[in-house]
Amino acid sequence: MASLLEAMMVFSGDAAPPLRTGPRDPALRKARICYDHLAGEMGVRLFERMVQDRWLADDLSITTRGTAKLAEIGLSLADLPPSNRPMCRACLDWSQRRQHLAGRLGQAVLDRMLAQTWARRMPNSRVISFTPEGERRFNAWVG
Repeated sequence: MASLLEAMMVFSGDAAPPLRTGPRDPALRKARICYDHLAGEMGVRLFERMVQDRWLADDLSITTRGTAKLAEIGLSLADLPPSNRPMCRACLDWSQRRQHLAGRLGQAVLDRMLAQTWARRMPNSRVISFTPEGERRFNAWVG
């Protein structure tokens, strides 16, 4: 029934309202927590760089280059606790409509950024707020 109504809307004289693709709050759009990993513009940018620069293979396994890039921020895969969760998986970002990094590695990268005080989670919010220095370091690391 819903599909029929949507199809019929094409013929109505009223224009459909624009699709809102994300939060109005710029801070939420820029960087936020999604379960336990980084999302928003910065999370999408990280994932796209990891794929483009071959930190991740096509099957989302971590490459030798990826291991080296993670080591640049002091992250070693050997230090991650064992888990049944996948190491890496793609998660659709609801504000960007593109993928960001989830899984054990997604959590570990965000935890590392928080531990290095590149960013902090805002109280009572999903916003991840990067310090100016933290954002500079993120940009230098991601490229």
